[in-house]
Amino acid sequence: MIEARRLHILRAVADHRTVTAAAAALYLTPSAVSQQLAALEQETGHRLVDRGARGVRLTPAGEILLTHTNAVLEQLERAEAELAAYGSGEAGTVTVAAFATGIGLVVAPALAALTRDRPGIRVRVRDAEGDASLPMVLDRQVDVAVAVEYRGAPAAGDPRLTHVPLYAEPFDAVVPTTHRLAVADRVPLAELAKDPWIGPYPGNPCHDVVVLACENAGFQPDFDHSSDDFRAVVALASADAGVALVPRSALRGMDLTGVTVRPVDGVAPTRRVFAAVRRGSEQHPLISPLLGALGEAAEAQRD
Repeated sequence: MIEARRLHILRAVADHRTVTAAAAALYLTPSAVSQQLAALEQETGHRLVDRGARGVRLTPAGEILLTHTNAVLEQLERAEAELAAYGSGEAGTVTVAAFATGIGLVVAPALAALTRDRPGIRVRVRDAEGDASLPMVLDRQVDVAVAVEYRGAPAAGDPRLTHVPLYAEPFDAVVPTTHRLAVADRVPLAELAKDPWIGPYPGNPCHDVVVLACENAGFQPDFDHSSDDFRAVVALASADAGVALVPRSALRGMDLTGVTVRPVDGVAPTRRVFAAVRRGSEQHPLISPLLGALGEAAEAQRD
């Protein structure tokens, strides 16, 4: 008989590519993960992983089992959701990870709505960049992620996750007031090809959006300054240190002295934000109301 907890460990190893990283995500020791993998191999009668200098990869047998693992874990999530619903599910704690702007735009309003309408549901919020929250969901560190589409992100059809689209917002060009394009109604990105750039670090989903937009305009941006805090990005632009692309919502309420904000000419780069949960858990009586409240908060932003 295959134990479900060992399937969870197999998926973590497949996701993180090393025993050490999987162990850290699961709050286990590497030796415990290795022991569980060995036990799973005994249960199945097949070698499931190959260990090499570059980490761990699944064998063909491991890949077959991983496909079934996703289905089994999804069904277990559904079972937990139905049992929680049977037990009323009126009270409990749900944890959401989201990036800072997403917390302000949709998570905080959703939390306020649940406090008013479903006082038995307690929401805990963790600040996490858009590329960090999805692994936190998969590793069961949080229940819900508010994340951003980025290169390499699990696709909407990923068998491990259920995606709920929330909102999309354009990036605006931020240039010093002394910049030659500060008087333009719209900023063509191609005309910023030779400017120094300010932007998020590689790995941040917004970095990918900026780089892809510049590539589509025919150039690679030269980042002189890097910060994941858009307040710092705008402050550097106001000091005439360079130009930037910033999500429109991140500019709300910000001190824009010394900079000019203009829409991008043509098709604007866009940040697409969604909520994600482990597939099968979307009907859990604690998670479903939060997803609904997040959707209503996102809809209010569009009005």
